[in-house]
Amino acid sequence: MSYQVLARKWRPRNFSTLVGQEHVVRALTHALSQQRLHHAYLFTGTRGVGKTTLARILAKSLNCETGITPTPCGRCSACLEIDAGRFVDLLEVDAATNTRVDEMRQLLENAVYAPTRGRFKVYVIDEVHMLSTSAFNAMLKTLEEPPEHVKFILATTDPQKIPVTVLSRCLQFNLKQMPALAISSHLAQILQAEGIPFEASALALLARSAAGSMRDALSLLDQAIAHGAGNVDEAQVRAMLGNVDQDYLFSILEVLREGDASGLMQQASLLAVRSLSFAGALQELAALLTRIQIVQCAPTTLDEDDPDRLRLLALAEQLSPEYVQLAYQIVNVGRAELALAPDEYAGFVMTLLRLHVFRPRSVSDVVAAARANPSAPPRPAVSASLSARERPETDVPRTPPQSAVSHAATDWHALVGELPLSGLARELALNCELRELGEGHCLLRLSNSAAHLQMKPSPEKLQQALSNHFARPIVLKIELGAPSAETPAATAGRQRQERQESAELAIEKDFFVRDAIATLDATIVDSSIKPID
Repeated sequence: MSYQVLARKWRPRNFSTLVGQEHVVRALTHALSQQRLHHAYLFTGTRGVGKTTLARILAKSLNCETGITPTPCGRCSACLEIDAGRFVDLLEVDAATNTRVDEMRQLLENAVYAPTRGRFKVYVIDEVHMLSTSAFNAMLKTLEEPPEHVKFILATTDPQKIPVTVLSRCLQFNLKQMPALAISSHLAQILQAEGIPFEASALALLARSAAGSMRDALSLLDQAIAHGAGNVDEAQVRAMLGNVDQDYLFSILEVLREGDASGLMQQASLLAVRSLSFAGALQELAALLTRIQIVQCAPTTLDEDDPDRLRLLALAEQLSPEYVQLAYQIVNVGRAELALAPDEYAGFVMTLLRLHVFRPRSVSDVVAAARANPSAPPRPAVSASLSARERPETDVPRTPPQSAVSHAATDWHALVGELPLSGLARELALNCELRELGEGHCLLRLSNSAAHLQMKPSPEKLQQALSNHFARPIVLKIELGAPSAETPAATAGRQRQERQESAELAIEKDFFVRDAIATLDATIVDSSIKPID
């Protein structure tokens, strides 16, 4: 007998063996138990999460010879033929290759005929979003009022492309991506049943690489078994996937903690010798920093059986939470900039050196600095290897210059009213929040939804108006982001809404209006109510 791939051999045969879709299984089980059967179902989700498998299980539940049941027997001729893919009343159609209206009409013409063997004639249309508009229109009437013996099961990876007229005629179930833990647990069960030795850490790698798809995970598992000559161990799986060994990543952070720049260069050289992907190394390093931050913020979530538990706890204690956040950002930015580097090795090295330059000396230094200045936000201390001149200004306590004015001390609402602005320049000023106003600069924040207000020459006009108002050159800078306080435009809108609501309330309470409504059976036209300014 020829070899059968794991994805087909271990395809779930009933609802109880389906992994990771409990919310869908619960709804379908209750519907089948109570005989509340809809005529059309739509399963949506990414590849490999069980859409077609769920459709076949549902077809078995509808046609099992023991009756309509959420637990098909799996032994009757109907169940066996559906599992084998030869049940005459289960019609599986690939909409990606049958997109035309003529093919859909031919398919639906046979729907009026009673099923040959089963209780229901079940149409499973995979990748239904690939049908043409004419094909969708052709199936609408049948989909809305099909014969009692017909059930439609539609599956798609892109529900946004399905017309709303079709969506409204179906019960829609959204299948989730598989959690990595659920995938690795299922792979472990399969390997135990197959009698294949494995390492749990290797399965975790496969589960992560599958990106939520159980089918992809089983395909990778087949490849790993072949690559490891019948064994699934971490080293072989890492070599197969091109992943960076976690030991390298822990070593990088441990060397970084010690402030050893030459040690960082040695780690980079080791990765280069093994020809590992530097982009993958930075991605894995960001994932490790995420795990460290989670341990720092929620230590109880760390699994007692985690093989990296001790090293994670040590790094979580020795690195400040603020620095972990900074390191995470540096790593992600470094990964994005690899394409701009002279070569990937240079980009990787510069990212490691950036982590080195901005590392904290120790947690005690950070705590001591926070206690010395409790009102200041915590900042990671800079490496002791830097001279005082090279040290960033954030590491040196300083008082703001006397000429600087904080945004809290300046009434931007009043200032905008004094500026001789009009048109788009005035709208720009009204929709900004003042962040900082200094001797020669002004920093404003504008929401992303109003970014179009930056069209020239509005910023130049606003800058000139500010310079004229303060009788000194002002350099205007506008950053995009969510304002932390009300802008003048938001304040005006809120006040306008409050006046409108007050006017509507006054009209509703007016005795003359109430008498007119009661006597003449009149109604108030809301749009006609205007506040008197």
